[in-house]
Amino acid sequence: MEQNTAKLEDFKRMYPEKFLPAEKIFSHINRGDRIFIGTACSEPQYLVNALVEYVKSYPKAFFDTEVIHVWTLGVAPYADEKFKQNFRHNSFFIGNNTRAAINQGIADYTPIFLSHVPTLLRKGIIEIDVALVQTSYPDEHGFLSLGVSVDIVKTAIESAHLVVVQVNKYMPRVHGDAFIHIKDVDFIVQHDEPILEFTTKVSDEISDRIGKYVSLIIQDGDTIQVGYGRMPNAILKHLVTKKNLGVHTELLTDGVVELMKAGVITNSEKTLDRGKTIASFCMGTQPTYEYIHDNPSIEFKTIDYTNNPLIIAQQRRMTAINAALQIDLTGQATAESLGKTFFSGIGGQADFMRGAVLAPGGKTILTLRSTTENEQESRIVPFIPEGAGITLNRGDVHYVVTEYGIAYIHGKNIRERAMDLIAIAHPKFRPWLIEEAKKNGLIYRDQAFIPGKKGEYPEHLETYRTTKTGIKLKLRPVKISDEELLKDFFYSLSDQSLYRRFISTRKDMPHERLQEMVVIDYTKEMVILAVVEQNEKEVVVGVGQYGIQEFQHWAEVAFAVRDDYQYKGIGQVLLSYLTQIAKRNGLLGFTAEVLVENKPMLHLFEKMGFNIEKRSSAGVYELKMEFRGDEQ
Repeated sequence: MEQNTAKLEDFKRMYPEKFLPAEKIFSHINRGDRIFIGTACSEPQYLVNALVEYVKSYPKAFFDTEVIHVWTLGVAPYADEKFKQNFRHNSFFIGNNTRAAINQGIADYTPIFLSHVPTLLRKGIIEIDVALVQTSYPDEHGFLSLGVSVDIVKTAIESAHLVVVQVNKYMPRVHGDAFIHIKDVDFIVQHDEPILEFTTKVSDEISDRIGKYVSLIIQDGDTIQVGYGRMPNAILKHLVTKKNLGVHTELLTDGVVELMKAGVITNSEKTLDRGKTIASFCMGTQPTYEYIHDNPSIEFKTIDYTNNPLIIAQQRRMTAINAALQIDLTGQATAESLGKTFFSGIGGQADFMRGAVLAPGGKTILTLRSTTENEQESRIVPFIPEGAGITLNRGDVHYVVTEYGIAYIHGKNIRERAMDLIAIAHPKFRPWLIEEAKKNGLIYRDQAFIPGKKGEYPEHLETYRTTKTGIKLKLRPVKISDEELLKDFFYSLSDQSLYRRFISTRKDMPHERLQEMVVIDYTKEMVILAVVEQNEKEVVVGVGQYGIQEFQHWAEVAFAVRDDYQYKGIGQVLLSYLTQIAKRNGLLGFTAEVLVENKPMLHLFEKMGFNIEKRSSAGVYELKMEFRGDEQ
């Protein structure tokens, strides 16, 4: 990215007082000053190192200087204990290279929503004396671009008493609110060095599975915000089949740029800033920096715009996707600390999640691996431990996604959300979570549970079918968390449908009966739900089940369909799929009891092509239906 070096020489002649050696520039810093340093990949490494070298040469030049930062990604020598008399680091977000210092008490962390930081600076609640930032070379009009980091950098420059800029030919010229004029800068240091790059680890299998689940929630035309790291990388990779996505985010990453190049992100359906990818800073690699350079389809805005919940809430179908360190069974999550150990920060997560909750058609997705490394601890816990910060409260989260599935907890009571979250926890921790939830009154005291492989949800049996009348169904095994769904289903049935299904006049379906259907040993029985989605909610329209008979390799089969969905082919789809599963498991056939008056059920069995033996007793047909070898 070659800049106009000749133009810079012109400005040197115009403003010679601005181009001084670093040593003379730093002599303007006073004891107790607050020094702001540019964010993450935009950190002016040369200036920071030069400042530390100046302190080494003049150890008594200044003391108790506070270094203020959003996030330190590059060099951070000022956080070293040997400089504790000279510098005190204070950040709004904790990076890897300052985490130890903060937890040892030799550096500070200021917890705050990132959207509120510019107001702190403008009001002087946090005063900035010196700003050390990095920019592009000036254009012909004298404007310098802040490049990969606008966030709070622009406000810091506007608030600082002394502004020192490192101009760098490698800094991309980014559009939007990224420009400052050379006349508003006090000192300029010319030093070219590659911009810091942020590379994430290649997505592993767990992240990839989480990314696949998240992609099921994202719809064409959604406007998205995604954080950084291995998880977002996997999520973005799985969005390649989507169409006309928009982006309104604080962080622009390589993954977002790849989707722009692929034509997936067009921003054509956004409510605000239509046609533009909106971000506040970029953490990526050189190809991404080259792509955003002078690209009019991308605009960087200050953090109080990108992260303002009132702005975010105006984006129709805004989808905020963020990660957590832990979530408890009540739905509150932390992304900033592990117990009493500070780990990262509030950042912009709460800004985006709360804005998305308020947006028309908006949704929030919280992702986390089900365990810590090597499966040592569950990240889904009974309660957030003492000392941890609650980044998201119980009302902020719609979807929670782990490598074991999706839990939709929005609008759910504590018992329902606890069961939903246990269902997506790591299998080895589910018995513990069940017992803790029972002990603390979060779920039924008599909640049943089948540990181990026998009770592990067979996700591979999830599938989609379309009935002969065009109804699109999701067929899936029942989950331990489906009790409420099944209760709604059974109470939607007419008295006649209940009688035909259970051959009983009993009309109630209490918890004790329902849990017998949702807590099952999948090696001995199977319950398949036929589900449609209504208003982002699953509705069960049909239930089919079989139970393997003891001492035989046959299974008793039964099913029921909601009255308003009967005679539309759902029963045939359910029976066909149950037959397919049973045959895969080597079963020889089904048995069933059907009321003599239930002609539609008899007709359905007969047209499935089974070899049927039928005998009647007391108004009930007892059917024995052997699978044929060519049955599909």
